[in-house]
Amino acid sequence: MAKKTDEIEGINFEIIFSGRSNVGKSSIMRELTGKNVKVGKRPGVTLKPTHVRYSDLLLTDLPGFGFMSGVKDRKQDIVKDQIVRYIEKNAERINVAVLVIDGASFLEIVKRWEERNELPIDIEMFELFRELGFDIILAVNKVDKIKSNELDATLDQICDKLNMLPPWKQWLDTVAPISAKKGDIKTLKSLLRQRLHSEKRDDLFKYF
Repeated sequence: MAKKTDEIEGINFEIIFSGRSNVGKSSIMRELTGKNVKVGKRPGVTLKPTHVRYSDLLLTDLPGFGFMSGVKDRKQDIVKDQIVRYIEKNAERINVAVLVIDGASFLEIVKRWEERNELPIDIEMFELFRELGFDIILAVNKVDKIKSNELDATLDQICDKLNMLPPWKQWLDTVAPISAKKGDIKTLKSLLRQRLHSEKRDDLFKYF
């Protein structure tokens, strides 16, 4: 597992995972790689990206952003700044950006921010990925907590908030409904493999 800058030289394909604290990024990384990615003892403690490297492929778990229990506002801003700095510094190397959201609570969080006339950080990050021209995957985690008869409507509303015209099934090449804790991330794996294939990197399929 790479940690220092000099240990991630020679990377030709980087996939970043970004999202709020507690959305399940570490669970996704564990399901994808079989490795236990180090996490802080409570949300918001980890300030540095965590890397898993295979050959010239780098998977980067960025620190969680947004409200963090027991973490002061200033530190939350520092975390956000460090995430953006990492993304901008390595933009030329980043092939795929995965935004992980909690499908069961995303709309409620967005509503709270909108009531304050503020843009939720999730949406801000999604827009940043767009501006930088990244190939984006939206991993909608914790869908097991959404009633099955409400799933399509929920995903439609989530897409709408991210300026993707509903119905969500128009975006099957972007939206991956998953449940990492249940071990169900096959839609995400499939989309990641599509990206590898389009870059003629089928040789990396063996890693996840």
